[in-house]
Amino acid sequence: MEIKKYLDSTYLKTPEQAGISEEETTQKVKEIIKEAIDNGFYLVMIRPNYVKLARKMIDQAGADVKVGTVIGFPEGTLNYKLKLAEAQQAINDGADELDFVVNYEAFKKGNLNLVKKEVFEGSLLAIKNGKVAKWIIEVAALTPDQIAELTKLIRDTVVQTLGLEKAKNVFVKSSTGFYKTEDGKPNGATPEAIKIMLQYADPLPVKAAGGVRNYDEAVKMIEMGVQRIGTSSAKAIADGGEGQGGY
Repeated sequence: MEIKKYLDSTYLKTPEQAGISEEETTQKVKEIIKEAIDNGFYLVMIRPNYVKLARKMIDQAGADVKVGTVIGFPEGTLNYKLKLAEAQQAINDGADELDFVVNYEAFKKGNLNLVKKEVFEGSLLAIKNGKVAKWIIEVAALTPDQIAELTKLIRDTVVQTLGLEKAKNVFVKSSTGFYKTEDGKPNGATPEAIKIMLQYADPLPVKAAGGVRNYDEAVKMIEMGVQRIGTSSAKAIADGGEGQGGY
């Protein structure tokens, strides 16, 4: 299996979250960008403030690696107009793909019109600029029924407003990897959650993110039908090994 073409190699920790300095964080980001270039991963996923750096390094290397970033990350509650502004800046800086955190808290409170509006506006912004949009639903914060309902809402909004042809460039994504769970429960992609997402997302593609740390887990997700995997263990997965914790 050509697993590298499925991998979004990811580093999204702030200096505070990692317990390191700004300079050390920048160095880590540079290392993951270089690793993606050297290994031919599909995409490198970094925070918005590193998009310019990633674009420059990849272009200078003449590499075929996409630049991805996160929008409204990680809570998803940012006003949708601010999400759009953040997304536009990322596009201006050279991002190829925009992973929006959907306002799943608004969804849980029944404010479906807000969710539909941000999904439409964010997806439209990406598509009209020739970019890919992904909507992170944060499966660890939802019940199985809510996973199904939110996935279906995103699917219906995208298909009804943008059409089937453009829908293939809008993903439903499982997780941020930053959601705090209780009792050691998984905070990322699980086979159970992915199965539901795949059932209700079609024809939108699905990205499994968070908790996929070894080759066998990645292959299982791909065989289930996911088209992309977000992981901080891309090199380990590509090498057929096991990543060390984290996203």
